[in-house]
Amino acid sequence: MGGPTLKRLCRWPSRIMPASLTVALALAGAAATAAAEIPAELGPVSGKVVLVDFWASWCAPCRRSFPWMNSMHRKYGEDGLEIIAVNVDKERALADGFLAETPAEFAVRFDPAGALAETFDVKAMPSSFLLDGSGEVIAAHYGFRTADAEEYERRIRAALAQSGSEDDEPKEGTR
Repeated sequence: MGGPTLKRLCRWPSRIMPASLTVALALAGAAATAAAEIPAELGPVSGKVVLVDFWASWCAPCRRSFPWMNSMHRKYGEDGLEIIAVNVDKERALADGFLAETPAEFAVRFDPAGALAETFDVKAMPSSFLLDGSGEVIAAHYGFRTADAEEYERRIRAALAQSGSEDDEPKEGTR
């Protein structure tokens, strides 16, 4: 299959990603097919801006990113932002302990085998990928620095504004 791969694209931290990938491709880890369907267990994300965040129970910066993501979910959830945090711990109990101490107000998925993390070529915890309303990976950042939170939020606002300007009417099943 021609064109850049998700692995190669995701090596560019804090940059706008040039290739178009569907939400299904990014979240399901499908290999380079834009026709893949969004897995039902992820819920309706088509047409939404999606922040996919990889985290682990042992990750100190993740404990700082979760309150920020809760804030972003409360602030922009009704505007179309979907946050999906993907835990990579091999033992579910470790993730559950983290979540008991640092609750998530957004969707949490588990990837103990690391298949999805491998698709994104995750090298640091946390690693976050912002997808626009059409499913394109438009930004990525590795680690979480509170000093950079304003920039992360700016990217979310810009993606939501762009997504809103493309959709004058809500798409069927997205609202």
